[in-house]
Amino acid sequence: MKKFLYLSLLAAWLLSSCQSTRNFTSPLPGEYSVKISASSASGYKNVKRVKEYEFSHRDVPAAFDGCRLVFVSDLHYRSLLKEKGLKDVTRLLNDLHADALLIGGDLHEGCEYVPAAIAALGAIKTSLGTYAVLGNNDYEACYEDIVKEMERQNIHLLEHKVDTLKRDSAKILIAGIRDPFNLEQNGQSPTLSLSPDDFVILLTHTPDYAEEVSITNTDLVLAGHTHGGQVTLFGLYAPIIPSRYGQRFLTGLKYNSKGTPIIITNGIGTSNKNIRLFAPSEVVVITLKRLDE
Repeated sequence: MKKFLYLSLLAAWLLSSCQSTRNFTSPLPGEYSVKISASSASGYKNVKRVKEYEFSHRDVPAAFDGCRLVFVSDLHYRSLLKEKGLKDVTRLLNDLHADALLIGGDLHEGCEYVPAAIAALGAIKTSLGTYAVLGNNDYEACYEDIVKEMERQNIHLLEHKVDTLKRDSAKILIAGIRDPFNLEQNGQSPTLSLSPDDFVILLTHTPDYAEEVSITNTDLVLAGHTHGGQVTLFGLYAPIIPSRYGQRFLTGLKYNSKGTPIIITNGIGTSNKNIRLFAPSEVVVITLKRLDE
């Protein structure tokens, strides 16, 4: 009986860590399609997998066809993620050859760890730059230190700002949300003033923001915060999720009520308890493709 239980747990873990390719298409014909796959990140301490999304959209300019965006969130350094793991995160992110690095916040578990965490992310080589938003941990403590270190590392902090990624004469837009938990001050998305013809990525720490606020003109949302539940029952149910919407925004590809796609990463570090169960730590890669009409 014990042997059967062990094999069942092992099989469930493998299923939660390694997934076959899955395909999704948009509710509006010809708007976008998504292919999802995952591979093991063996050899990189504290990162269990690389989850890849091929995101094809009609608004992606031809010059950005094949552009690789790497998304990392919730380092919570030092939690389960320690010095060796942080060095391996830098090594993995460089090995993924990102055109742009996107950071989803919750960088630290103590102000003394801020310089090392941000230096590790600042060491990633990209052709289009590194862009970040902050999480609740970052606003609760060390905010000024984080801003200073990001400026030093040439990381573009997007607090209710929009930045432009350019290739040749084409562009895509990255919008970032400042403190998405404070809707009284930040309850108007910076995407509202953008053109519906541009390809727009919205970077926010929590996926709840995409449900609670109008994010008109957004084509894709990237979020973290949930840790994939951190401790789950075979990856299917999490007793505790830091979201008002329960299991709805647990992990992976989800949608808000308007049908806007949201990619939610499990992140890397941990909070409260230094344990993960059927919620593997991950780095996300989004490869943009032009969807021809």
